[in-house]
Amino acid sequence: MPPARSARAPRRAPVTRPKAARPRVLAGGARGIRWDRVSRVALLVVLLGMLFLYIGPARSYWSTVQEAKHRRADVARLKHENARLRARRDALRNPAALEREARRLGMVRPGERSYVVKHLPKGP
Repeated sequence: MPPARSARAPRRAPVTRPKAARPRVLAGGARGIRWDRVSRVALLVVLLGMLFLYIGPARSYWSTVQEAKHRRADVARLKHENARLRARRDALRNPAALEREARRLGMVRPGERSYVVKHLPKGP
């Protein structure tokens, strides 16, 4: 148990809470520097700077992706054309198909005579 106070013992002063800090007023009525606002503005400037630094590489990446997409489409088209040409090459290796193509172009065998019939009626 705590010792009892005597009548002669000085009383402690009541605990006072510190008052809310008022902004400092400088000469001419200007207030002091608000460091919290300065830090917010500095952070905003840094973030905007970082965003600006990311814009260039992001645009480059996007254009590279788009170009790769176009190149893939070109490759697919060329593969299709290559398959078509290979099929035509294989078809022309057949002697009958080769002769049919040559006659379509107007060629004749040695010793044959070529005739051209004009003014024929159009088909049905």
